[in-house]
Amino acid sequence: MSKLEGKIALVTGGNSGLGLATARRFVDEGAFVYITGRRQAELDSAVASLGANAEGIQGDVRDNADLDRLFDKIRQDKGRIDVLVANSGIVLPQTLDHATEENFDRTFDVNVRGLYFTVERALPLLTEGSSVIILSSIAANKGVPGYGTYSASKAAVRSFVRTWTAELLGRGIRVNAISPGPFDTPIMDGQADTPDGADAVRAKWASAVPMQRLGRPEELAAAALFLASSESSYIAGIDLIVDGGATGI
Repeated sequence: MSKLEGKIALVTGGNSGLGLATARRFVDEGAFVYITGRRQAELDSAVASLGANAEGIQGDVRDNADLDRLFDKIRQDKGRIDVLVANSGIVLPQTLDHATEENFDRTFDVNVRGLYFTVERALPLLTEGSSVIILSSIAANKGVPGYGTYSASKAAVRSFVRTWTAELLGRGIRVNAISPGPFDTPIMDGQADTPDGADAVRAKWASAVPMQRLGRPEELAAAALFLASSESSYIAGIDLIVDGGATGI
């Protein structure tokens, strides 16, 4: 039997990159998957690639009205959520000496506030034995020049996992984090102004990984599947690092 047969899953930011790869793996394993994204055309394309067992709901995690609309839709259609992957996030590199309020506020609005209220709004729909998977980052535990706001936002996310694990275990809800290292996703393109610059960013990050390559999105999806499935039934509150050895070596 497939590992998520009959499950209802939600993957925020599931229209591209790690979120889309995770949604695809979940569908392949028997789940019905809702995905979200801000850009309707990209969301439609992602849903078309996932097939009949997926549905896209456009929205921005920074907007509580969008979150309410999202969860009202799932409540009306399915009545529950068995797996929640809070994946929406942004990376906006900026060093302290060039700091702007816009960069700080946008990073924390998406990565921290948006994630916080996504999980809060999902609580009434989460079933006993459900799995909540939060996307953190190895940046939460490293000092990388230019990534101060991003790293701090992911450290906050990791802290949520500890607290929510303690708060929700009484309902049988497991909360865990996944901390990716450098992965080959469209986020890399957003860290440079030109295609050549994006290639240079990819090469820089690949050289920092002991495996000497970037992660593939399907490798992150495999880790998410483990935490989503009953195979991880005795695992709660952890930070599962998926980084090719970048943190441990």
